Amino acid sequence: MARRQERGERGSLRLDPRLIIGMVLIAGSTLGVWALISGLDDAAEVYVARETLTPGTRIDAGDLTSESVRLGASASQYLAPGDVPEGGLVVTRTVQAGELVPGSAVDQEDRTGLATIVVPSRGPLPTELAAGSSVDVWTARQLEGGAYEPPAVLVSGAEIAGLVESEGMVASESVSVELLIPREKVAALLQALAAGDAIDLVPARANGR
Repeated sequence: MARRQERGERGSLRLDPRLIIGMVLIAGSTLGVWALISGLDDAAEVYVARETLTPGTRIDAGDLTSESVRLGASASQYLAPGDVPEGGLVVTRTVQAGELVPGSAVDQEDRTGLATIVVPSRGPLPTELAAGSSVDVWTARQLEGGAYEPPAVLVSGAEIAGLVESEGMVASESVSVELLIPREKVAALLQALAAGDAIDLVPARANGR
């Protein structure tokens, strides 16, 4: 009986732990390669802004360019070829040049409540100002004798839609600025322009003031 038990023990199968670890590593490597190959198929065509898009601007497919980007499930959140109707879409918030265009940044109708007013600057603007920048519009009413009242903010946090460079043989240091302002502020700004009031654009702070 003792001899038979010894033979049974010698014939039993023992797995080397190193063999088990090797099998686990091979399985993990195989899964990693499979995940990488599967990820290559997640690329989707989405729209990218050719230039900075500001609220109230109507765009069509020609204003955008498409790129193949791997976004996974989030691809549905961005505008893709075929999503822009024949009549175009209205931008509802600023999209910087080169940025993917979120579907939430456009609408079928203009619901921004903004109007575009061209304001001539009295001098050169800060170099950091460009389309998409926010400025506070300061005005000072002109008095008799050429004096001015103390300046005050007429429009806070207006957004620059574009810059209009001066044309002609002699270049001027000033430029005209297309501003996006709330419609309820349009009359007051137009009145200031017509009256010849001093108007200055000051970069708005990050918190809006």
